[in-house]
Amino acid sequence: MFSIGIFSKINKVTTKTLRYYEEIGLLEPEYVDEVTKYRYYTTNQLPKLHQIITLKQMGLSLNEIKEVIDDPKECEKILKFKEIEILNAIKVEEFKLLKLRSYLSNLKGEENMKNIIIKSLPEVKVASMRKVIKNYKELFHLCPNIMAKEMKRLGCICEIPSYCFNIYHDGEYKECDIDVEICEAIVDIKSDTDILKFKKINAVENAVCILHKGPYSSLGETYSYVFEWIKANDYKVIDNPRESYIDGIWNKESENEWLTEIQIPVESN
Repeated sequence: MFSIGIFSKINKVTTKTLRYYEEIGLLEPEYVDEVTKYRYYTTNQLPKLHQIITLKQMGLSLNEIKEVIDDPKECEKILKFKEIEILNAIKVEEFKLLKLRSYLSNLKGEENMKNIIIKSLPEVKVASMRKVIKNYKELFHLCPNIMAKEMKRLGCICEIPSYCFNIYHDGEYKECDIDVEICEAIVDIKSDTDILKFKKINAVENAVCILHKGPYSSLGETYSYVFEWIKANDYKVIDNPRESYIDGIWNKESENEWLTEIQIPVESN
């Protein structure tokens, strides 16, 4: 038999840890001297201690380890659950690595606007108007002069915070003959009219998002950048891109101050 000190040194486990294992019923000494209270372990207990150490190195909690040892039938279920947990953690860390590398590349003179994030997009009720427009300039006529007036006539109440965005059904950036659906998040769905359609748009679990500062005429460059990023980082576009309007002609005097967020639904390949 080995004293607790020798058993500790052999297995590189502290005596404090061994005492705690005894306390929770995970690994008890083979013999405790009634007079001195010294604890002794045997070689027969080495396989069990190695099992505990192995399971701990897998990331299992002591409660999970005790459950595995006490009921071997639960072992596979617990380990499968742990496998899923570890795989999800790996995905999180891989995303952090992608972000870090992207940020490092941007340090070489790129603007902060080139920072890309991945976030979820909420489920929304919208008033929408879909048109094929010649160019972006037509939006300045459609939004305030047609869509906004029709929404006001119908008594539509916009969500707070506001979420005004365009969906591009061409699936890519175009400078002319653009199939666009203008959407405004609203509180309640109304009956469709000749001008507006009302519907619910499902939530998006993951969307690659990038801020574009400046006129809409230069959006093409930002789209090229973000689609290259998606390809380089092994994502797949799964739905049409959106443009969410944060600052624009309605609150900024200079178009150089306009701020737009491009949102592209994706999933991992």
